[in-house]
Amino acid sequence: WSLPNAERYALQYADGRQTYITESNRGEIKNGSILRLATSPDQEAERLYSGIQSNNVDVKTDSLKKLASLSQDVTFAQEFINRNGLKQIFYIVEEGNDTGEILAHTLKAFMELMEHDFVSWETLSAPFIEKIVSYVNMNAMDASVQQLSLSILENMVPSSRLLFERVKKEVTVDRLLTHLQVTNAQLQLKAMALLIALLLAATDAERRDMMEYLREKNIRQFIHKNIIHSSEPLGDEMAHYLYVLQSVSLNLHECRMRTSMDPYSQEQRELLQSLRQAAFESESEAPAGNFSTERRRSLCAKEFRKLGFMNNSNPAEDLRRAPPGLLALDNMVYFSRHTPNAYSRFVLENSSREDKHECPFARSSIQLTLILCEILHVGEPCSETAQAFYPMFFGQDHFFEELFCICIQLVNKTWKEMRATQEDFDKVLQVVREQITRTLSLKPTSLELFKTRVNALNYSEILKLRQTERLHQEETLAVPVLELRERLKPELLELIRQQRLLRLCEGTLFRKISSRRRQDKLWYCRLSPNHKVLHYGDVEEGVHSPPIESLTEKIPVADMKALLIGKECPHTKEKSSGKQNKDVLELAFSIVYDVEEYCLNFVAPTRYEFCLWTDGLNVLLGKEMTSERTQTDLDVLLSMELKLRLLDLENISIPDTPPPVPKPPSNLNFCYDFSHAEQ
Repeated sequence: WSLPNAERYALQYADGRQTYITESNRGEIKNGSILRLATSPDQEAERLYSGIQSNNVDVKTDSLKKLASLSQDVTFAQEFINRNGLKQIFYIVEEGNDTGEILAHTLKAFMELMEHDFVSWETLSAPFIEKIVSYVNMNAMDASVQQLSLSILENMVPSSRLLFERVKKEVTVDRLLTHLQVTNAQLQLKAMALLIALLLAATDAERRDMMEYLREKNIRQFIHKNIIHSSEPLGDEMAHYLYVLQSVSLNLHECRMRTSMDPYSQEQRELLQSLRQAAFESESEAPAGNFSTERRRSLCAKEFRKLGFMNNSNPAEDLRRAPPGLLALDNMVYFSRHTPNAYSRFVLENSSREDKHECPFARSSIQLTLILCEILHVGEPCSETAQAFYPMFFGQDHFFEELFCICIQLVNKTWKEMRATQEDFDKVLQVVREQITRTLSLKPTSLELFKTRVNALNYSEILKLRQTERLHQEETLAVPVLELRERLKPELLELIRQQRLLRLCEGTLFRKISSRRRQDKLWYCRLSPNHKVLHYGDVEEGVHSPPIESLTEKIPVADMKALLIGKECPHTKEKSSGKQNKDVLELAFSIVYDVEEYCLNFVAPTRYEFCLWTDGLNVLLGKEMTSERTQTDLDVLLSMELKLRLLDLENISIPDTPPPVPKPPSNLNFCYDFSHAEQ
């Protein structure tokens, strides 16, 4: 456009993030993008650098507002930082006594400039950090300033150990909890973000102390009541922070999970003995003193065997496997102390069963603890994007142990439902794993609800679900397979029609029912091989398949008008009651034929024959087959045909939509011209 001083101008996107067009990003311009002519980034940076130093409050405010907006652009940010613009921002924060709008725009601009990673967070001055901390710790402070201050601190924490310690020291957990309790959702979110950043940057010991302190302050109950069950829907960011909090909390069990039992540890041996005593104390207490050491040892071994330890002479061996290590022992002890009745019932109930049918408590507990660790991802690092937290986790102290108490009783229940023996141990635990994961996927809001649902999902329900899923797996419900199914239907219905007509050609023996309802005479009816005439006639007892010539009566198929079923038949309209009448109703059908509309009345010997005959007669009349047998036969034939057709597609996933048809070639001159070759 031959503008004078062209270097003072630049193109900029008019919509969305108003990024400057540079040599590096010009290739990304899409058709239809609207660009506008603007002052070049260096000119704009120069102007705003002067503007934010202005003594005129309005000019300063506008410049800071524009700076906060433009700083999202990397080209502008670089120009502004090159002019030592950050120093000016530090000056406004450190020296200025501005609050409200000016301060909010300054902090926003600072955040945007730091996003580009041109400057390290570690270069921040002590007075600047002090100011930011003071904004967070002040009670009467603009909410937008507090949000931005919390964001700045959240970004500082992971960048260096020194900054982490400083923030942790100056912004107390209590202060963050105060911010969590405000009604402003954004402020609540930023406070949670800083809390999570502190937890993730802490060492294991610091994290344990912080979590213990949060537990004392009842943060779980607060989150459960005021965040998860608040009137506002939960945002993705908050869901992620709750997932991290849950993950950090569950990972506190990792140390015990990865520690094997030490058979020489007095404390661990006492925990193990407490399990035995809680189950059998009334039996073993009294006579224990009179027994020799050998006798006492054999009694203990017997009791440990009843408790379900595989190595009953040295049960500590069972707990050497890590994971689940000592966590399994902790869970068993928690169960025995907090639900003593359920614990005693479990152990005693299985002690009285036959050896092979008893459900081993200790072995089940060890395996169940491992399953729960896997399902809840104990010991795994937090995902950076996941949002999958369990609402019930925040409604319960000692969540892992309480969940174990519910699930170990579920193991016993499922064991009984499956009538399991020791050989079925792995199979039972597999079903239990499925029961737990399926119930957790429903996101129950409390452990009580989890308990109700997981107990309702019994073994027979699991079998039904597996059956349904197997059908899905066989892909009989995939869209292309359903289309194939529809295409196969006419062919298979024709097959059923042929079978019905063949059955009519073979014929059936019927009983005549007189007006007195006495089944006295027999008669036989069959269709001629050319499907044009129905032959029927009386037969003697004991004759099963009379020749077609012996059946004297005939009805041409062309004369047949209609088929009547059940109550519509003339021979069922005679008044009568009782069970026999109901049976006759279900098996009765009539053919209306000839101009005079005579009726030939049938009562089929069985429901199966009724279905075959009514279907066959409907085929002859050119109507649809309506019996329930048709649907059953069609389903069986379709299922078999589909399985045969899909045999070659084993382990190949069928796409829902057909692949696109390729475009026609640019020219069709690819046929070899033989005439030239001959010349």
